[in-house]
Amino acid sequence: MHLLKPFMYQKYEYKIKTCREISYEFAKNGYEALQPYTMKTMNQARLSGFCFDDLGTEQQIKHFGNDCNVMAEILISRYENFIENNSITHITTNLSASEIEKHYGNRLRSRMRNMFNLISFQSESLDKRK
Repeated sequence: MHLLKPFMYQKYEYKIKTCREISYEFAKNGYEALQPYTMKTMNQARLSGFCFDDLGTEQQIKHFGNDCNVMAEILISRYENFIENNSITHITTNLSASEIEKHYGNRLRSRMRNMFNLISFQSESLDKRK
């Protein structure tokens, strides 16, 4: 996703954020930490574009006893914005479709089918980050 970023039109720009980093923000700041990913500001027509890197590596996080599947909450909110005004969201993950369903539930998995185009690599593909 870092390689694609320079080729995007300004309209489709996105920030890259790791899912683990977002879950740590929630542990520290609670539900307020989710706002930059789930709510638009007054002068925005749609949500800012984001690429959530390494979906599935985050932990089930608590903030003062409140349990939250942080990425499920963010992705469901972003799905609603995708339907309303075509907000852009990208994810990267090593999870299979069945693992996504097990981790996040069937409801989110079905919404992800509408929201994303799947680009998959075979398991024996070389890792391009090396």
